[in-house]
Amino acid sequence: MKISTKGRYALRVMLELAKNVEAKPISVKEIAARQEISDKYLEQIISMLNRAGYVKSIRGPQGGYHLTKTPKEYTVGMILRTIEGSLAPVECLEYEVNTCERKEHCPTLKVWEKLYAAINDVVDNITLQDILDDNPGVFDFYTI
Repeated sequence: MKISTKGRYALRVMLELAKNVEAKPISVKEIAARQEISDKYLEQIISMLNRAGYVKSIRGPQGGYHLTKTPKEYTVGMILRTIEGSLAPVECLEYEVNTCERKEHCPTLKVWEKLYAAINDVVDNITLQDILDDNPGVFDFYTI
């Protein structure tokens, strides 16, 4: 499993909004400049996050985007699954029911199940707030 650029950028965007949760909404241009992401690519990502209900847009000259919840209510897993879809390391685990013809006789299935459980355990137990708390001051000086 490999997280795409879009998935990594989505996490950076959400962190950008999380660190400014008390401030005014942030425009796509501001986020793009801070994160060194093209406006067009960022708009695609923001659109997906907006459809998921994670961000909300405010129109007008002081408009932009902000989180719909607090940073502690978003996990890395929520964000990555919104952008990437399943985080399963193999195709047979992508859906709730494993329909693989070899599942009863697959010597490696337990390996993939354990890896998938470990991935989910990590991404579902780290929030945006955890990342902000673990990196004090980092976000004040550098792009994420």
